Amino acid sequence: MTEARAADATEPTGGSAAVGRTPFDDLYEQPDPRTYFRVLGALDYRTPHHAQEVFRRLAAARSTQLAESAAVLDICCSYGINAALLNHDLTWDDLYTHYTSPQAKALSTTELIAWDRTYYAARRRHDAVPVTGLDVSAPALDYALAVGLLNEAYAENLETAPPSPALRRAARDIRLITVTGGASFLSPRTFRPLLTAADAPVWVAAFVLRTGSYHPIAAGLLSHGLVTEKATGTTFPQRRFTSAQEQQYAVDAVTAAGEDPRGRETDGYFHTALHLSRPPEDAEAFPLTALS
Repeated sequence: MTEARAADATEPTGGSAAVGRTPFDDLYEQPDPRTYFRVLGALDYRTPHHAQEVFRRLAAARSTQLAESAAVLDICCSYGINAALLNHDLTWDDLYTHYTSPQAKALSTTELIAWDRTYYAARRRHDAVPVTGLDVSAPALDYALAVGLLNEAYAENLETAPPSPALRRAARDIRLITVTGGASFLSPRTFRPLLTAADAPVWVAAFVLRTGSYHPIAAGLLSHGLVTEKATGTTFPQRRFTSAQEQQYAVDAVTAAGEDPRGRETDGYFHTALHLSRPPEDAEAFPLTALS
């Protein structure tokens, strides 16, 4: 990894980590996700849990609309956690228990991969959709591919380089892009070539930390005909702060962004908000209130 991963377990390294946020680079350099779950579980990390049902509803709506399985691109996918929760009868707590169990701890990575292939295959949902993963961590992608969570995976950073021809080809079929927190390190540079390559309109769903602004990305998506709605009335706890300094950073950043940290960041957790970008006619046909 070339940059620091900060508040979110699935944030990419396309930009600089905010000063005051704890980096988690080493979590993504491992050959399997056991360290990821051990470290982040201790901080009560929950974003994939909050995203699970939202992403399932979005994938179902897109599949119904298109009369075919809606292909998903998960940006900053790390070990394929969102794909695991989207396409399998499992919860975040199930995964945490699985990867921190004595049985998992006793296995080599090769043995864990073999165990996980069976584990996920036995829990595959009938409505599973194809998922492509995009992340800068090759080890994390290798694991997700090996256990069958991802159909395709690309270790690329679109903030610093254009997509490979293979990724451009894969993007043709994408109908839903998902992000669980990585927006803090992304810009329109990541989304632009993917939306340009897609041969049909794409929905973009992102859980965005309240410490930053999604406006630059939303403006970039608007240039591709996608209007962005923000779910109101609720936010989603992400993880506990690692220190008083990190909490003060978050409170200050949320306040500077024009949001109220009381009852959220002041209570000890980073919080995210859901943003959904779609063509205007799709937003009218599938109200955000029914999907979030």
